[in-house]
Amino acid sequence: MLLIIVIPVSLWIFWNVKKAKYADIDVSNRDQRKGLYFVIAGALLAFLSYDYFFQKNIDITIIFLLILLLTLQMSNYFIKSSMHTAFNVFVAALFFAINPVFGIMWLGIAVLVGITRIILKRHTLQEVFTGALIAILVSFIYLYANIKIQS
Repeated sequence: MLLIIVIPVSLWIFWNVKKAKYADIDVSNRDQRKGLYFVIAGALLAFLSYDYFFQKNIDITIIFLLILLLTLQMSNYFIKSSMHTAFNVFVAALFFAINPVFGIMWLGIAVLVGITRIILKRHTLQEVFTGALIAILVSFIYLYANIKIQS
């Protein structure tokens, strides 16, 4: 996963910051984010393809991460939803599926991330809430699907 998703996305961001296509490593500009969403989605699809064709596995977590990303991308046309907050809320759901205590603890981290996004003036309160709300909806569907698959 590191080789297929994290490294290419990180290199893409660093390259575009170096070439001055992105204003910062945070990719806070709404227009600049549009290209980043496609790169992340491509990396997720590459991982899903690798996982399916070489491991004979379908990773539902990555599918829901892709759904979260696409939903955030659609919302980006209306409001710059906080990806940091959204991804941390989703991670809280992942931990919650394993152990509810860890999920609640990570949800606390997600709240702190949202607060820092506002303090750093990367997002408004509305943008943080929008990111969190999108992630909560996707996370509930993920948890429901996860319970159904395990049953």
